[in-house]
Amino acid sequence: MPTPFASRPGFVAADTGVAAHYGNPLAEQRLLDRGRAVVELGLGVVTVTGPDRLSWLNSITSQLLLGLVPGVSTETLVLDASGRVEHAARVVDDGTATWLLTEPADAAPLAAWLDTMRFMLRVEVADRSADFVTLGRFDGAVGPADAAAEWVDPWSEVAPGGWGYAALEAHPASDWTLRIAVVEPGTAAAIAASDVAAAGLLAYEALRIAAWRPSLSDVDERTIPHELDWLRSAVHLSKGCYRGQETVAKVHNLGHPPRRAVLLHLDGSDAVLPVPGTPVLLGENEVGRLAASAVHHELGPIGLAVVKRSLDPDATLTLHADDVVVTAAQQVIVPPGAGATANVPRLPRLGAVRRS
Repeated sequence: MPTPFASRPGFVAADTGVAAHYGNPLAEQRLLDRGRAVVELGLGVVTVTGPDRLSWLNSITSQLLLGLVPGVSTETLVLDASGRVEHAARVVDDGTATWLLTEPADAAPLAAWLDTMRFMLRVEVADRSADFVTLGRFDGAVGPADAAAEWVDPWSEVAPGGWGYAALEAHPASDWTLRIAVVEPGTAAAIAASDVAAAGLLAYEALRIAAWRPSLSDVDERTIPHELDWLRSAVHLSKGCYRGQETVAKVHNLGHPPRRAVLLHLDGSDAVLPVPGTPVLLGENEVGRLAASAVHHELGPIGLAVVKRSLDPDATLTLHADDVVVTAAQQVIVPPGAGATANVPRLPRLGAVRRS
């Protein structure tokens, strides 16, 4: 489905077809950050209907969804038997249907997997991605009055039953007020044709990284939730059994995640940005990988990386971008000693980002 925002001046498409930017990513980012713009996210939309929907989803994913109150937003993960992340979904129920918002490429696989898990339960799964448009905004921006569903990101604080490994004081998520409206194409077209300011995905991605907010796009074949501090919003530690729960509990209670997330402050002197997937090096040794990168309107070039737990937090790292060697300083997100005793006040080494 072509985006109605393509008619906006300066429109440059991302790989998913929505706007990467409209000609000035940093200016768009400032407007989005201050609640003066909307961003088309191009997310996948999966719905689950039927009287057994919440108890069923509760039994097969990481979040406590049983009895989820209509209009209350949460987040959940689908893990494999070893606790590795396979799918991630933003969740809100409207009393009739449960809406699952996921990354564009994951909607069809998530719907297909859910369909295989229905057995004899009274549930119906549908990939509705072609029927709706997903628009993001932060507090201050006016949302559409006729949204089919609206999801409010719980990332700003540790969810009930969750656990925060990262700093409890001055956490950059404390000002993270993302809302995602699910609207019909006609509503999106009316907004696109109005004078509402629009930002592209480059703007959103920079704000997400600065808020330490994990995404399915950050996941590789080894990722467990602890490494990205995803127990904060997407895992309930005292709910009933689900696939992968044993690993979640064992790593949390008895050990430490083998890898940990860090925010990288990248050297921007050569105006190059390493791409996601770039190896993170200490000397000549690979110690991690870059999950995401962007240019932030206040912090400059930044990246979200997953590195070995044993890596010295004060070590200066390097990444290659084309033929340029980019140096990077670490800001701890998940501490090297993260575990069941790590949820104590801790300030980030390089300071937190505050939204204004």
